[in-house]
Amino acid sequence: MNRFGKGLLVAALVGVVGMAFRVSWNALRDVATATGADSTAALLYPFVVDGLMALALVATLVLTGDSRRFALRVLAAYTLASLVLNYVHGLVPELHGGSVDWGRLADWDPANWTLVLLATSLPVGSIYFGSDLVAKVLHHRPIETTPISEWVDTSTNRSTADLEESTPAPVTAAETPAALPAPVSVDPIELAPVRSAAAESTRPRGATGRVPDAARTPRPVRTADELLTEARSATADWPVNDLTAEGIRKAVRTSPAKARVLRETLRAERTAPAEATA
Repeated sequence: MNRFGKGLLVAALVGVVGMAFRVSWNALRDVATATGADSTAALLYPFVVDGLMALALVATLVLTGDSRRFALRVLAAYTLASLVLNYVHGLVPELHGGSVDWGRLADWDPANWTLVLLATSLPVGSIYFGSDLVAKVLHHRPIETTPISEWVDTSTNRSTADLEESTPAPVTAAETPAALPAPVSVDPIELAPVRSAAAESTRPRGATGRVPDAARTPRPVRTADELLTEARSATADWPVNDLTAEGIRKAVRTSPAKARVLRETLRAERTAPAEATA
Protein backbone atom coordinates (compact mmCIF):
# COMPACT_ATOMS: atom_id res chain seq x y z
CA MET A 1 0.00 0.00 0.00
CA ASN A 2 1.33 3.43 -0.97
CA ARG A 3 1.58 6.43 1.31
CA PHE A 4 -1.67 8.00 0.14
CA GLY A 5 -3.61 4.79 0.79
CA LYS A 6 -2.19 4.51 4.29
CA GLY A 7 -3.18 8.10 5.00
CA LEU A 8 -6.77 7.46 3.92
CA LEU A 9 -6.90 4.33 6.10
CA VAL A 10 -5.70 6.22 9.18
CA ALA A 11 -8.13 9.09 8.53
CA ALA A 12 -11.05 6.64 8.21
CA LEU A 13 -10.02 4.92 11.44
CA VAL A 14 -9.87 8.23 13.30
CA GLY A 15 -13.32 9.15 12.01
CA VAL A 16 -14.88 5.84 13.08
CA VAL A 17 -13.25 5.97 16.50
CA GLY A 18 -14.39 9.57 16.99
CA MET A 19 -18.01 8.74 16.16
CA ALA A 20 -17.95 5.66 18.40
CA PHE A 21 -16.54 7.73 21.24
CA ARG A 22 -19.35 10.26 20.79
CA VAL A 23 -21.98 7.53 21.12
CA SER A 24 -20.29 5.99 24.15
CA TRP A 25 -19.70 9.44 25.67
CA ASN A 26 -23.44 10.05 25.97
CA ALA A 27 -24.05 6.81 27.90
CA LEU A 28 -21.03 7.17 30.18
CA ARG A 29 -21.94 10.77 31.01
CA ASP A 30 -25.44 9.75 32.13
CA VAL A 31 -24.05 6.86 34.21
CA ALA A 32 -21.58 9.22 35.89
CA THR A 33 -24.39 11.66 36.68
CA ALA A 34 -26.43 8.83 38.21
CA THR A 35 -23.53 7.87 40.49
CA GLY A 36 -23.29 11.39 41.95
CA ALA A 37 -20.83 13.17 39.64
CA ASP A 38 -21.36 16.87 38.96
CA SER A 39 -21.65 18.31 35.47
CA THR A 40 -17.90 18.79 34.96
CA ALA A 41 -17.04 15.33 36.29
CA ALA A 42 -19.78 13.75 34.18
CA LEU A 43 -18.41 15.56 31.12
CA LEU A 44 -14.88 14.19 31.72
CA TYR A 45 -15.92 10.70 32.80
CA PRO A 46 -16.05 9.24 29.23
CA PHE A 47 -12.49 10.41 28.62
CA VAL A 48 -11.42 8.46 31.72
CA VAL A 49 -12.86 5.16 30.47
CA ASP A 50 -12.59 5.28 26.69
CA GLY A 51 -9.45 7.41 26.82
CA LEU A 52 -7.63 4.71 28.78
CA MET A 53 -8.75 2.21 26.16
CA ALA A 54 -6.97 4.27 23.50
CA LEU A 55 -3.88 4.57 25.72
CA ALA A 56 -3.80 0.80 26.31
CA LEU A 57 -4.13 0.21 22.56
CA VAL A 58 -1.13 2.42 21.83
CA ALA A 59 0.87 0.69 24.59
CA THR A 60 0.00 -2.68 23.08
CA LEU A 61 1.52 -1.60 19.77
CA VAL A 62 4.72 -0.37 21.43
CA LEU A 63 5.42 -2.86 24.22
CA THR A 64 6.55 -6.48 23.95
CA GLY A 65 6.54 -9.57 26.13
CA ASP A 66 4.86 -9.43 29.54
CA SER A 67 4.31 -5.67 29.30
CA ARG A 68 2.35 -6.13 26.09
CA ARG A 69 0.19 -8.81 27.68
CA PHE A 70 -0.51 -6.49 30.60
CA ALA A 71 -1.59 -3.72 28.22
CA LEU A 72 -3.88 -6.18 26.43
CA ARG A 73 -5.52 -7.13 29.73
CA VAL A 74 -6.11 -3.48 30.60
CA LEU A 75 -7.57 -2.87 27.14
CA ALA A 76 -9.88 -5.89 27.44
CA ALA A 77 -11.00 -4.97 30.97
CA TYR A 78 -11.89 -1.35 30.16
CA THR A 79 -13.54 -2.35 26.89
CA LEU A 80 -15.75 -4.79 28.79
CA ALA A 81 -16.51 -2.19 31.47
CA SER A 82 -17.51 0.40 28.88
CA LEU A 83 -19.68 -2.18 27.14
CA VAL A 84 -21.48 -3.04 30.41
CA LEU A 85 -22.16 0.62 31.26
CA ASN A 86 -23.45 1.32 27.74
CA TYR A 87 -25.68 -1.74 28.05
CA VAL A 88 -27.08 -0.53 31.38
CA HIS A 89 -27.70 2.90 29.88
CA GLY A 90 -29.82 1.23 27.20
CA LEU A 91 -31.81 -0.81 29.71
CA VAL A 92 -32.65 2.03 32.11
CA PRO A 93 -34.62 4.78 30.33
CA GLU A 94 -34.55 6.98 33.42
CA LEU A 95 -30.83 7.52 32.89
CA HIS A 96 -31.51 9.36 29.64
CA GLY A 97 -33.52 12.14 31.26
CA GLY A 98 -31.61 12.26 34.52
CA SER A 99 -34.68 11.32 36.55
CA VAL A 100 -33.11 8.27 38.18
CA ASP A 101 -32.18 8.42 41.84
CA TRP A 102 -28.52 8.83 42.68
CA GLY A 103 -26.74 5.55 43.08
CA ARG A 104 -29.53 3.60 41.46
CA LEU A 105 -28.53 1.81 38.23
CA ALA A 106 -30.63 -1.37 38.65
CA ASP A 107 -33.73 -2.48 40.55
CA TRP A 108 -32.07 -5.56 42.04
CA ASP A 109 -29.82 -4.48 44.90
CA PRO A 110 -26.85 -6.86 44.27
CA ALA A 111 -26.78 -5.85 40.59
CA ASN A 112 -27.06 -2.17 41.53
CA TRP A 113 -24.19 -2.42 44.02
CA THR A 114 -22.03 -4.17 41.45
CA LEU A 115 -22.74 -1.56 38.76
CA VAL A 116 -22.13 1.37 41.11
CA LEU A 117 -18.86 -0.22 42.24
CA LEU A 118 -17.83 -0.71 38.62
CA ALA A 119 -18.71 2.84 37.58
CA THR A 120 -16.98 4.48 40.53
CA SER A 121 -13.82 2.31 40.41
CA LEU A 122 -13.03 2.99 36.76
CA PRO A 123 -11.53 6.48 37.38
CA VAL A 124 -9.27 5.11 40.12
CA GLY A 125 -8.23 2.24 37.87
CA SER A 126 -7.49 4.70 35.09
CA ILE A 127 -5.05 6.55 37.33
CA TYR A 128 -3.27 3.36 38.34
CA PHE A 129 -3.23 1.47 35.05
CA GLY A 130 -2.65 4.60 32.96
CA SER A 131 0.41 5.58 35.01
CA ASP A 132 1.77 2.05 34.85
CA LEU A 133 1.33 1.86 31.08
CA VAL A 134 2.97 5.22 30.50
CA ALA A 135 5.92 4.19 32.70
CA LYS A 136 6.31 0.94 30.80
CA VAL A 137 6.24 2.76 27.46
CA LEU A 138 8.80 5.35 28.59
CA HIS A 139 11.18 2.70 29.94
CA HIS A 140 10.75 0.40 26.97
CA ARG A 141 13.89 -0.04 24.87
CA PRO A 142 13.09 -1.52 21.47
CA ILE A 143 15.57 -3.97 20.03
CA GLU A 144 17.17 -2.50 16.94
CA THR A 145 17.07 -5.00 14.14
CA THR A 146 18.64 -4.65 10.74
CA PRO A 147 16.28 -5.48 7.85
CA ILE A 148 17.15 -8.66 5.98
CA SER A 149 17.36 -6.81 2.67
CA GLU A 150 19.86 -4.33 4.10
CA TRP A 151 21.90 -7.14 5.64
CA VAL A 152 21.99 -8.98 2.33
CA ASP A 153 23.03 -5.84 0.49
CA THR A 154 25.78 -5.17 3.01
CA SER A 155 27.06 -8.72 2.79
CA THR A 156 26.99 -8.59 -0.99
CA ASN A 157 28.84 -5.30 -1.07
CA ARG A 158 31.46 -6.62 1.28
CA SER A 159 31.98 -9.80 -0.70
CA THR A 160 32.04 -8.10 -4.10
CA ALA A 161 33.89 -4.93 -3.22
CA ASP A 162 35.95 -3.36 -5.94
CA LEU A 163 39.47 -4.09 -4.89
CA GLU A 164 42.56 -2.96 -6.71
CA GLU A 165 44.39 -5.75 -8.42
CA SER A 166 47.20 -6.74 -6.19
CA THR A 167 50.62 -6.51 -7.77
CA PRO A 168 52.88 -9.42 -6.99
CA ALA A 169 56.04 -8.58 -5.18
CA PRO A 170 59.09 -8.37 -7.47
CA VAL A 171 61.21 -11.46 -7.49
CA THR A 172 64.80 -10.63 -6.73
CA ALA A 173 67.57 -12.87 -7.93
CA ALA A 174 69.44 -14.64 -5.23
CA GLU A 175 72.74 -13.01 -4.59
CA THR A 176 75.81 -15.04 -5.31
CA PRO A 177 77.39 -15.94 -2.01
CA ALA A 178 80.79 -14.58 -1.43
CA ALA A 179 83.76 -16.84 -1.47
CA LEU A 180 83.89 -18.79 1.72
CA PRO A 181 87.11 -18.54 3.72
CA ALA A 182 89.47 -21.46 3.63
CA PRO A 183 88.84 -23.98 6.38
CA VAL A 184 91.04 -23.47 9.39
CA SER A 185 92.95 -26.49 10.48
CA VAL A 186 92.47 -27.39 14.09
CA ASP A 187 94.84 -29.48 16.08
CA PRO A 188 93.02 -32.67 17.13
CA ILE A 189 94.90 -32.64 20.37
CA GLU A 190 93.17 -29.38 21.36
CA LEU A 191 89.70 -30.84 20.63
CA ALA A 192 90.27 -33.93 22.66
CA PRO A 193 89.53 -32.32 26.06
CA VAL A 194 86.36 -30.73 24.67
CA ARG A 195 85.09 -34.01 23.28
CA SER A 196 85.88 -35.84 26.50
CA ALA A 197 84.11 -33.18 28.54
CA ALA A 198 81.08 -33.42 26.28
CA ALA A 199 81.13 -37.18 26.62
CA GLU A 200 81.37 -36.93 30.42
CA SER A 201 78.49 -34.45 30.61
CA THR A 202 76.23 -36.60 28.45
CA ARG A 203 73.67 -38.42 30.57
CA PRO A 204 71.61 -41.37 29.43
CA ARG A 205 68.06 -40.33 28.66
CA GLY A 206 65.27 -42.20 30.27
CA ALA A 207 62.83 -44.16 28.15
CA THR A 208 59.85 -42.01 27.18
CA GLY A 209 57.64 -44.83 26.00
CA ARG A 210 57.36 -48.43 24.91
CA VAL A 211 60.25 -49.58 22.76
CA PRO A 212 58.99 -50.89 19.41
CA ASP A 213 59.43 -54.59 18.76
CA ALA A 214 61.63 -53.88 15.75
CA ALA A 215 64.10 -51.98 17.94
CA ARG A 216 64.40 -54.71 20.54
CA THR A 217 67.29 -57.18 20.59
CA PRO A 218 65.91 -60.59 19.65
CA ARG A 219 66.16 -63.10 22.48
CA PRO A 220 67.51 -66.50 21.40
CA VAL A 221 65.01 -69.33 21.62
CA ARG A 222 66.24 -72.11 23.89
CA THR A 223 65.45 -75.74 23.35
CA ALA A 224 64.05 -78.01 26.04
CA ASP A 225 67.46 -79.61 26.62
CA GLU A 226 69.11 -76.21 27.01
CA LEU A 227 66.46 -75.15 29.51
CA LEU A 228 66.88 -78.38 31.45
CA THR A 229 70.66 -77.95 31.52
CA GLU A 230 70.34 -74.37 32.81
CA ALA A 231 67.80 -75.46 35.41
CA ARG A 232 70.06 -78.27 36.64
CA SER A 233 72.96 -75.85 36.94
CA ALA A 234 70.91 -73.17 38.71
CA THR A 235 69.28 -75.58 41.18
CA ALA A 236 72.19 -77.92 41.83
CA ASP A 237 72.43 -76.94 45.50
CA TRP A 238 68.67 -76.55 46.10
CA PRO A 239 66.86 -79.00 48.35
CA VAL A 240 64.08 -80.97 46.78
CA ASN A 241 61.46 -79.02 48.70
CA ASP A 242 62.72 -75.76 47.18
CA LEU A 243 62.16 -77.00 43.64
CA THR A 244 59.10 -74.96 42.90
CA ALA A 245 57.84 -73.78 39.53
CA GLU A 246 58.05 -70.11 40.55
CA GLY A 247 61.64 -70.46 41.78
CA ILE A 248 62.73 -72.28 38.65
CA ARG A 249 60.94 -69.75 36.45
CA LYS A 250 62.82 -66.86 38.04
CA ALA A 251 66.13 -68.72 37.97
CA VAL A 252 66.11 -69.56 34.28
CA ARG A 253 63.67 -66.82 33.13
CA THR A 254 61.15 -68.93 31.32
CA SER A 255 57.41 -69.28 31.16
CA PRO A 256 55.32 -70.73 34.01
CA ALA A 257 54.30 -73.74 31.88
CA LYS A 258 57.91 -74.65 31.05
CA ALA A 259 58.90 -74.03 34.69
CA ARG A 260 56.37 -76.64 35.85
CA VAL A 261 57.74 -79.17 33.40
CA LEU A 262 61.28 -78.47 34.61
CA ARG A 263 60.14 -78.83 38.22
CA GLU A 264 58.70 -82.28 37.62
CA THR A 265 61.77 -83.36 35.67
CA LEU A 266 64.22 -82.19 38.33
CA ARG A 267 62.21 -83.75 41.15
CA ALA A 268 62.02 -87.01 39.27
CA GLU A 269 65.79 -87.01 38.71
CA ARG A 270 66.49 -86.42 42.39
CA THR A 271 64.03 -88.92 43.77
CA ALA A 272 64.94 -91.67 41.31
CA PRO A 273 68.51 -92.31 42.76
CA ALA A 274 67.08 -92.38 46.26
CA GLU A 275 64.50 -94.98 45.34
CA ALA A 276 67.12 -97.02 43.50
CA THR A 277 69.39 -96.97 46.57
CA ALA A 278 66.55 -98.04 48.80
